[in-house]
Amino acid sequence: MIELIFASHNKNKAQEIEKKLTSIFKIFTLDDIGIHDEIIENGLTLQQNAIIKAQFVFEKTNKNCFADDTGLMVEALNGEPGVYSARYAGKDKIDNNNMDLLLKNLNGKENRKAKFVSVICLIYQGVQHMIEGELQGKIIDTKRGNHGFGYDPIFVPDGYEITLAEMGMDEKNKISHRAKAIDKMKILLESLSNNKS
Repeated sequence: MIELIFASHNKNKAQEIEKKLTSIFKIFTLDDIGIHDEIIENGLTLQQNAIIKAQFVFEKTNKNCFADDTGLMVEALNGEPGVYSARYAGKDKIDNNNMDLLLKNLNGKENRKAKFVSVICLIYQGVQHMIEGELQGKIIDTKRGNHGFGYDPIFVPDGYEITLAEMGMDEKNKISHRAKAIDKMKILLESLSNNKS
């Protein structure tokens, strides 16, 4: 059994990721290992934030670990909200306020292209690996659907007529940016663990 520490307190997210990995991997959250510090994410990019979180955990534990950071990048807004996606409308991180501000800033703009990007920093056997997953789509004017979180109600993935918030969780997990990044991490972990054995 290979243990991996996920630089997050989110148990549900950890279980989702563990489900996608092969059974030789066991994932522990920060709570599981008794780390309750708040990790200050002050990077200027998703990559920097993922590295900050993973490095923090590695320095504390010296164990295999990974961290992720995700953002929405809107073409007409020069890639905003990007690294500030969760706190776009303020520190309270209220999804509706973030969406309202985004729609206001897109008002009158014809280009609605956007993409979700998930970045994972994996530190395995002391070596850092960067992994990315993307989901291309567009921003629509009205919120639709009750599933999901964040910007899901205004994001329609390419090839779909429905928003992420109108999709069932299983369908979303097949196509999402995070799912793509985790799938890549799984392939990488399998190859790294095979090389060590």
